Amino acid sequence: MPDPGAELSGGYRERASRLPGAVLWTATTPPSPGPVLPDGCTDLIWGEGRLLVAGPDTGPHLLDDVAPGARYVGLRFAPGQGPAIFGVPAHELRDQRLPLADLWPADRVRELAERVGAAAAPGRVLEEAAAARLREPAGPVVRSLRPARTAAIAAGLARGLPVAEVARSVALSERQLHRRSLDAFGYGPQTLARVLRLVRALGLARSGVPYAQVAARAGYADQAHLAREVKSLAGAPLGVLLGPG
Repeated sequence: MPDPGAELSGGYRERASRLPGAVLWTATTPPSPGPVLPDGCTDLIWGEGRLLVAGPDTGPHLLDDVAPGARYVGLRFAPGQGPAIFGVPAHELRDQRLPLADLWPADRVRELAERVGAAAAPGRVLEEAAAARLREPAGPVVRSLRPARTAAIAAGLARGLPVAEVARSVALSERQLHRRSLDAFGYGPQTLARVLRLVRALGLARSGVPYAQVAARAGYADQAHLAREVKSLAGAPLGVLLGPG
């Protein structure tokens, strides 16, 4: 299932969603798609007649089971948004690709699939379904994840703040922060910080910034640290991920 982390050779497009914080994307898979890379996000995906959920990844997700030329439409939720949509803690979706019917009532998923399949703008139907879900009563775990605090945690870690400082800024102990992070993001705060730093580094490198400057600007100790972290989280050296040119 392609998502924004995949190298889709021009077959990927996205735009800001009508749902605040989310991104609506479309993708057509090339003959040899690259892996989906960790980005801290969760996705609701329509493709090949199925509604699927992609959880937050801890490493590269290969697309060996995706047919070339397959078209997908997806709604990508920012780190921390997924639990309110899918109704389960994010750690239960970590490194998973599973049918939406495993999380939502089967009748509801069947009706949604029929609507998406018949729609001229399937992304709009996904947005409407997610918005409707947010209006419903949440379970106790999701209710405990205050959106403002979740956003503050993600923002602090994305800026490279130490975990202890982020915990103090949201009035949590480090133990409490770890538990909330698993529920909201699928990772502990240190792993989320590494993933968000990787996203930042890849964005800089893809814009043509030299690797030494990427390391400094993204918050790595040096270029060697950047290389180790990219290989650890993405499964390949930075030059391989960026491709020729």
